[in-house]
Amino acid sequence: MSAHDLPIDLRRALVAAARTPRLLVATDYDGTLAPIVADPGQAYPRADAVRALRGLAALPSTSAAVISGRSLKDLAALSRLPIEVKLVGSHGSEFDIGFINEIDPEAKQLLTVLVDGLASVADKFEGVHIETKPASVALHVRNASTEDAERALEIVRGDLALRPGVQATEGKSVIELSVVATDKGAALDLIRHQDAATAAIFFGDDVTDEKAFESLHGPDVGVKVGDGDTAAEYRVGTTEDVNSALALLLEERRTWLSGANAAPIERLTMLASPRSKALVTPDGTITWMCHPEPDSAALFAHLLGGESAGHFTIGPTRESLPLSQRYVDSTMTVVTRWAALAVIDYLPHDVEPGRTDLTRVITGRATALVTFAPRPEFGQGQVTLEVTDDGIRVTGFNEPYVLRSPGVRWDITTDGAHQSAHAVVDPSQGDVVLELRCGTDDLSEHPVPHEERRAQAEAYWSTWANNLELPPLKPDLMKRSALTLRGLVHAPTGSILAAATTSLPEEIGGVRNWDYRYCWLRDAALTAQALVRVGSLEEAENYLDWVHGVLETLPGPERLHPLYTLAGGALPPEAVLDSLPGYAGSRPVRVGNAANQQVQLDVFGPIVDLISELAHRREERGVAHEQALTDRDWELVCAMVLAVERRWFEPDHGIWEIRDNPRHHVYSKVMGWLTVDRALTLAEKFGRPAGEGWAELRREIAEEVKEKGWNEDVQSYTAAYDGTDLDAATLFIGLTGLVDPDDKRFHATVQATEAELRSGSTVYRYRHDDGLPGTEGGFHLCAAWLVGAYLLIGQRNDAEALFTQLVAAAGPTGLLSEEYDPVAERSLGNHPQAYSHIGLLRCAQLLSGPPR
Repeated sequence: MSAHDLPIDLRRALVAAARTPRLLVATDYDGTLAPIVADPGQAYPRADAVRALRGLAALPSTSAAVISGRSLKDLAALSRLPIEVKLVGSHGSEFDIGFINEIDPEAKQLLTVLVDGLASVADKFEGVHIETKPASVALHVRNASTEDAERALEIVRGDLALRPGVQATEGKSVIELSVVATDKGAALDLIRHQDAATAAIFFGDDVTDEKAFESLHGPDVGVKVGDGDTAAEYRVGTTEDVNSALALLLEERRTWLSGANAAPIERLTMLASPRSKALVTPDGTITWMCHPEPDSAALFAHLLGGESAGHFTIGPTRESLPLSQRYVDSTMTVVTRWAALAVIDYLPHDVEPGRTDLTRVITGRATALVTFAPRPEFGQGQVTLEVTDDGIRVTGFNEPYVLRSPGVRWDITTDGAHQSAHAVVDPSQGDVVLELRCGTDDLSEHPVPHEERRAQAEAYWSTWANNLELPPLKPDLMKRSALTLRGLVHAPTGSILAAATTSLPEEIGGVRNWDYRYCWLRDAALTAQALVRVGSLEEAENYLDWVHGVLETLPGPERLHPLYTLAGGALPPEAVLDSLPGYAGSRPVRVGNAANQQVQLDVFGPIVDLISELAHRREERGVAHEQALTDRDWELVCAMVLAVERRWFEPDHGIWEIRDNPRHHVYSKVMGWLTVDRALTLAEKFGRPAGEGWAELRREIAEEVKEKGWNEDVQSYTAAYDGTDLDAATLFIGLTGLVDPDDKRFHATVQATEAELRSGSTVYRYRHDDGLPGTEGGFHLCAAWLVGAYLLIGQRNDAEALFTQLVAAAGPTGLLSEEYDPVAERSLGNHPQAYSHIGLLRCAQLLSGPPR
């Protein structure tokens, strides 16, 4: 008997339950885990069932229990189950910690009377015997004749079972008299409460199991073994079926928890339009796409939840590995190739606001299997697919979704909650074009042929890319980095995403999983500055307009939050999606970001530094000197200096958003200094009036940082005034010019950073306890900072070597995630990450310039 032989509705129910955040699997013993035998002392459990229960109990967020009518002592001796499996005896009253209700002296006396009475009955009939337990006594009639068995039971029912204080429970060929409350349903509820289970599964075969079945509700699953009336929703025939069901549960639960077969983060490739973003795996699956905005709920969350969370997959019908995946040069169009088959993916640009479109073109000579499994709102709610002549309509949600696919024959399957569509297509007679349209119910033919739409989308990127001023070092990779940064721009608003994803882990299986699909003031300013440095000014100008819009909603610039939605609004509260297992089992999956409520006083510096870079670049391009720094930009500079004046002396949470008490972070103070320094430089160069006291403020901040940021014991500038811990961001004390690069203390800080924070090909942010469990990888951005610091102190060979290692960490399509594990040699964190590409570009520019 295999799992495939189980009833399909039961399989679906078990698969669904296996995907609950915290699962409890409980079973009866005799007739469920162990077959019914003539000698109860020989009722050993089936080995496969024991292995499955043990495996379930060993999984995280999963518990297993056996709730039996046997005494706890006998149950433990017979089952030989490991301690991880909870054992409950005496029909739910006897736990390993004692009894739910204490046995008082009066109850003990009553138990003696019951034992003597049942022993007397057993003496009258052949094949009848009693089983004495700590709080009950059972009369077994399985081995008696049918007539004697019924007569013995009738005697007990009419006498001892009716006595005050006695609870009688009847099962198959047994009646049990207890002097304490016995209730398998209550026992199941107690374990559920102890384990905080979000769903419970119970297997049982006897009348005594009905109370457990009756206690089930919501997503719970009850499975009756054998015949007879039952409150259980599902039924199997034998204990072998229980084995199969437990094995299925174990496999599904393990797969769901581990995020099995998750594509390596560095091998994920981003599609982008001016508004929308999506990720495709190296084997042709759209694994992540949100609608209507990149910071909205996901339509495809396969990246964080596997197939059940939604995906759109195309591959050859003859199973084989892809030959390659690459971008079409200078574009955000992605081509995935197999032998005699290719899929071309791009996001069309000619769509109205509120729409998210994806076009997938299948070309070649081999047949392809297509699976379309949309799961709006992260898979919450039921999806129904309606097949029409022109494609598929997705119903069940307020938002309309359609897949235009004329001529494709679809088969619809269901997993009980959601429907999926499958088709085999043959592109040998002509390309097969699949057009996903979110936010419309229009399935009609687009007035513009897809070839023209693709050309229009690609021209948007290639025309831009061909006019960039890229460093000569690794030019193809630098162009891809620039395109990636522009791909993270949200053109309708001017805001810029920190990354395209949420909850990709900083440690596989860990809890450091954050939502980066928003606009951080700092990250966006650095992205815009990186694009200005390669010759593209439009993104910076639009971003600064967005910042002005945000400022208009505040009483003062010092009240800026660290981050906002792409539309410039406040973030919703950070929430956890328990329905998703996370990438490679890394939970929780988070939406929103609590850093929104933090104090981060470094955010003003990058904005002013961006304005400085932009003004100088405008003048280089021939803009009149008096117009290079616009009135609107100068107004923003003055607002940022005002914010520093009002708050620079406060402690904050720092650049790394540590979820602990605020500290006087050196980096934040340095960025306050940078704000005022760049403002003074702009005022002098462009004839703007510097504020009274700005020069004194710059001097005051610098002197405090030099005095309080240096720690003599560790011979380094430290993360904060009050500690000895190091922080890679402290390198900015030299990178910004607050201290001269030749300063001995800066040299010492670089050496200390290398010794304590660098590990092979990467650099960690810090090493101290930040109040969160687990670990994280090294940050690509920190490695880039160290490259810059090496160059400042004359260690060019070290800078070149670290840059080479940074380049090697890029995925096959040139994308970098946030972090890197130098031991496992794999990427970590959200992807692609703006920070990382900012750092990569800056390193190439510095290394391509003249030696210091």
